[in-house]
Amino acid sequence: MITPVFLISSMLLALSSTTADVSKGKDLVVHAEYLHLAPGELVRNALIQISDGKIAAVLPGRSAPVGAISVHSVMAGMVDASARTIPSNGAVEQSQEVIVNLSVTDALDLFNPAWDRLARSGVTTALIAPPDYNVIGGFTVVVKTSGAKRVDSRVVSGTPILRGAIGDIPSQGNSPAFGSPRDYFARRPTTRMGVEWEWRKAFFDAAQVERYPEMDFEGADVLRACLAGDVRIFIQAWTTADIRTAIYLDEEMQAEGYGDLDLVIDAGAEAWKEPDFLVRTGTPVVLPPFPATGRLGEQAFMPWDTGRKLIDLGVLVALSAHGETGLNGRLSTQAGYAIRGGLTFDEALACVTTNPASLLGVEERVGSVKAGMDADLVLWNGAPFSATSNIVGVVASGEVVLAPR
Repeated sequence: MITPVFLISSMLLALSSTTADVSKGKDLVVHAEYLHLAPGELVRNALIQISDGKIAAVLPGRSAPVGAISVHSVMAGMVDASARTIPSNGAVEQSQEVIVNLSVTDALDLFNPAWDRLARSGVTTALIAPPDYNVIGGFTVVVKTSGAKRVDSRVVSGTPILRGAIGDIPSQGNSPAFGSPRDYFARRPTTRMGVEWEWRKAFFDAAQVERYPEMDFEGADVLRACLAGDVRIFIQAWTTADIRTAIYLDEEMQAEGYGDLDLVIDAGAEAWKEPDFLVRTGTPVVLPPFPATGRLGEQAFMPWDTGRKLIDLGVLVALSAHGETGLNGRLSTQAGYAIRGGLTFDEALACVTTNPASLLGVEERVGSVKAGMDADLVLWNGAPFSATSNIVGVVASGEVVLAPR
C-alpha cells in the first residue's frame, strides 16, 4: 500500500494568500461553494490548491481568486471497483480454467476511447479485471482512467487482487469430451457444481504442497498467498446460490485449517436475500448497476434498496457502473439510484469513493479531498447525485479532463 503524504512547507506558504498563479505547469486552483472532503465532511467556500498532480492544501472560508475554476460543489473523483473496461473477451487466457500467474495489465488498450468517456463521467480510478471466462482468471490492476498512454504511469499500487467467478459464465462453452477432443473447451466444468469443484481443488492442491513438495505446481504460491490473506480475491457471484457457495468456500478453507480468504463479492445482486452469510464472515460487496427491470446477469434480481439493507447490517458496500458512461448508467447515476433506494447522501458518496478505494487498497491516494491525495475531483453545478444537477468538470491527477463552461 502506498502511504506517503506530500506536504511541502514552501508550497503551503505560497497558499497563505487568497490569490494564486494558476498558469504554471500543473498548478491549479479550484473554488467550491460546497466541498465534500469525504463522507460526512463538508466545508463551505473552500479553495483547493493543486500542484504536480497532488492536492497541496484545502483552505475553507475563502473566496475565489482570479483565474480559479469556481463551481457549486466538488467531491473526490469516483472509484469504480468493477469497471470492466476491457477491449475483448480474448483478454483472458482460457487454455486452463485456473490461471493465477497472469495479470490483465498486458491486455489494457489505453488508446481505447472508452477511457476518456469514463474519466469525463467522473470515474478517475478503476479496477480492471480479466473477463470471467475462467474459474480464476488472473490478477487485476488498478489504474487511473486518464493520463499518458503508458500503463506504468497509470497504475495505482494497492492490494494484490486475484479475480474469479462462480456461476454460469466460467462453464459456458465447455463440453464433455467424447472421443478425441477437438479443442481445449472439450473439458469440465460444465455446471455450477463443476465450477465450485475447480475452486476447492485449486486451494486444496495448493495447501498440500507444504506437506508434499513433490506436488508443487505453477501458481501454487499465489493460491497459498490467498489462503494466508495476503492476496485479496474478488469473486463474481450474481445470485444468492453463488454468493452462498463463495462464502462456504471461505469457511471450508478455515475449517480445514488451510487459511482464511480475504474475499470480496463482486456483482452481488442478490446479496440482500441471505445477508447473514456476508455479516458473519465480514465480506464486502460490490453491487452491479441498477437495472430498470431489476433483472441482471444470470437472471439475478436486485431491488433498489439493496444497498440500504446491506449497510443497515454493517456490510461494506461499493457501487459499480461496470464501465457504463451514458447518462442513465454512469457511476454518479448509480449513486443517485441508491439514494432513491434509501441511502443517505453521505452513504452514497462513500459507496463511490472511500469504500471502493479501501477495497482496492488505494485509500491513501484516492477517494477523498485532502492534502497529499491525488488531485482527482468531480465538479458539479449543483448538489452531487441530484437529478437537477450535472457534472460540469473533472480533474484527474491535476489535469483538467472536462472543463466547466
